[in-house]
Amino acid sequence: MEEKDVYTEDGTVDIHKNPANKEKTGNWKACRFILGNECCERLAYYGMGTNLVNYLESRLNQGNATAANNVTNWSGTCYITPLIGAFIADAYLGRYWTIATFVFIYVSGMTLLTLSASVPGLKPGNCNADTCHPNSGQTAVFFVALYMIALGTGGIKPCVSSFGADQFDENDEAEKIKKSSFFNWFYFSINVGALIAATVLVWIQMNVGWGWGFGVPTVAMVIAVCFFFLGSRFYRLQRPGGSPLTRIFQVIVAAFRKMRVKVPEDKSLLFETADDESNIKGSRKLVHTDNLKFFDKAAVELQSDSIKDGEVNPWRLCSVTQVEELKSIISLLPVWATGIVFATVYSQMNTMFVLQGNTMDQHMGKNFEIPSASLSLFDTVSVLFWTPVYDQFIIPLARKFTRQERGFTQLQRMGIGLVVSIFAMITAGVLEVVRLDYVKSHNAYDQKKIPMTIFWQIPQYLLIGCAEVFTFIGQLEFFYDQAPDAMRSLCSALSLTTVALGNYLSTVLVTVVMKITKKNGKPGWIPDNLNRGHLDYFFYLLATLSFLNFLVYLWISKRYKYKKAVGRAH
Repeated sequence: MEEKDVYTEDGTVDIHKNPANKEKTGNWKACRFILGNECCERLAYYGMGTNLVNYLESRLNQGNATAANNVTNWSGTCYITPLIGAFIADAYLGRYWTIATFVFIYVSGMTLLTLSASVPGLKPGNCNADTCHPNSGQTAVFFVALYMIALGTGGIKPCVSSFGADQFDENDEAEKIKKSSFFNWFYFSINVGALIAATVLVWIQMNVGWGWGFGVPTVAMVIAVCFFFLGSRFYRLQRPGGSPLTRIFQVIVAAFRKMRVKVPEDKSLLFETADDESNIKGSRKLVHTDNLKFFDKAAVELQSDSIKDGEVNPWRLCSVTQVEELKSIISLLPVWATGIVFATVYSQMNTMFVLQGNTMDQHMGKNFEIPSASLSLFDTVSVLFWTPVYDQFIIPLARKFTRQERGFTQLQRMGIGLVVSIFAMITAGVLEVVRLDYVKSHNAYDQKKIPMTIFWQIPQYLLIGCAEVFTFIGQLEFFYDQAPDAMRSLCSALSLTTVALGNYLSTVLVTVVMKITKKNGKPGWIPDNLNRGHLDYFFYLLATLSFLNFLVYLWISKRYKYKKAVGRAH
């Protein structure tokens, strides 16, 4: 007789009470749909965002600095909105239903963006050979569509990688190893989408038209939605654990209420549920740690903590696991902060690298010109190369020396990427020095393009791609593993906010640099005519900040203690 699925009280298939469920759901059979969805969704995102700076300049008539700042502001918002989606997922809907809801906002935004670039009356008018002069209504429609996409992506970004990792049982050693590999292939699928975006879609935008250039990514997003829902019967769903922010504030309030209470030397006397499971839905118990001892006061049990019939007031008494949740979040923050400068470096690919490429010879043969934004395909190629190399060769090799199951610890992996990013900025700066030397020696200040091939930019893109494989994938895995079980979407969103703040930091740096360097009638480091500027100084500034950031990261990572969980989530 065939065994029937056993469900938890929230309708989730329970893989522990009926082991047969484990064979039917999750693992790679579920992840193929998640990876397919992510590939198409990223194709849509990068197909629209990679060349955005050129659209703003050619169709909305914006200058270099304004266009670059608008791109980084929008991109930054795309990485702030995940905090909204993460909260909804962890507290109320769960990851599956949050993704299912927000994809429709995303598709609506992509559709409106396509209409704004193709429908007469909505698309920018008064165009000549080089630029258009849109009215305020046309500009408004474009930015409404852009920020609808930012909101839609906010429900997908923090959930999809965690949702994929949820398909592997952490209590099964074989599946636990596969989960680590999942993050590598998840990032690989992102870059397959990005590769198509940086080649085919950018070419369509520059040679066929922006209506088709935005229309194809919209279709890709619809395909992504289909991929996601096709896999529904294979997914393992984690139940939401209630508002994580409420639990955090309960610990803080309870600790301050007991400021004068002494924490017992014997930590086993601190309050914790008696059974093997945590009292937080979807979470395992966490082992007590000795850091941030002040918050242990929240778990000191007093007679006044009870309400009635043995129930406790959660604003007066919190379990050790709940206290450790807050400690885990606080411990993650220093590591999180060091990712901001790296994200600033990464954001240059869609702004300063593109503007630098615009001034160079883009010919590939006599008749074909490669759009400068398409050079980001070499970043993607680098990621597609290094991801399997890291998974199949570097990990086994490193394991022999480090004795680590994953080859490197997650913090070591991220640190390697930070070092590589420094060399990426130095390489970009050196290229700009060479380019400006040619301009100076040939008095070519007013030439739009100089006879220096754009392919000299390839090394800086390759280095950024290599750095991504180490830092961004390491960051994905680190924030998932070290997050409390019931706060994983929130912590994934937290890791994504480094990209947001990195983009905003780039905006601030450009604004401040231009304000300072334009004094006394000078053109500044990043003028509209880069031949009269010093973009090399800006790249060296980023290299210096990256080096200082790495020194801080070393100090932080040496003092970090990894999370320890016991038991099983319910």
